[in-house]
Amino acid sequence: MNLDFSNKTIVVTGATRGIGRQIADDLSLLGANLVLTGTNPDQISELNELASLEKKKVKYYCVDLLKRESLENFCAILHDLGRIDGLVNNAGINRLNAVNNIKMTDWDDMLAVNLSSPLQIIKTVSSKMIEQNHGRIINVASIFSKISKEKRAAYSATKFGLNGLTIGISNDLARYNIMVNTLSPGFVMTDLTKKNLSQSEIELLTDAIPTKRMASTKDISNVAVFLLSDLNTYLTGQNIIVDGGFTNV
Repeated sequence: MNLDFSNKTIVVTGATRGIGRQIADDLSLLGANLVLTGTNPDQISELNELASLEKKKVKYYCVDLLKRESLENFCAILHDLGRIDGLVNNAGINRLNAVNNIKMTDWDDMLAVNLSSPLQIIKTVSSKMIEQNHGRIINVASIFSKISKEKRAAYSATKFGLNGLTIGISNDLARYNIMVNTLSPGFVMTDLTKKNLSQSEIELLTDAIPTKRMASTKDISNVAVFLLSDLNTYLTGQNIIVDGGFTNV
């Protein structure tokens, strides 16, 4: 069985670093035509130049999901595309605070980026997928779509909500051969993880994971690639938790 994305167009938001970048890189190697987003205009310009030099079928767009106009402009671009076979709603933000200290501006921002924007993008993309009678959609959540901990009430609310969105949308779209799933990573060793945690904190966290290691971005991307592929013909409406067994302890 081959994973072949030739002649398939896949949209990935938040694709300039971490999990999103890994998914984009892996899909590119498999022949996909990619529509990718990030928030840094200088980086977007550099990545587009590099993609052009390397003759990759990749186009980056600068999209700020906190700005309605930016989101609407991106949706207009998606609307004008000839075909969209897959969507990965990967962009997200996380602002930590105990419940009594949650700022309503942070609450509104997390709802906008983590929940409202994926819905709007899905509405745009799914109309094409319905016409095609084919599509694959992934909403990237987190283990905090199943569990939570201190200072994550607002973040968990958006990720639980995102999985709820997945379940509801999957029921609407299954009849059109559109598979919609949530992908919920556990603790992933990214540059941001290394920046935010000390080595001792990383070791303590790793020891709590049954596999005794954090995920690599490749661990998460492998699952995403399957969910987007033609191998996935019947899996929909599920929250796929990739956490090395952490949430089962």
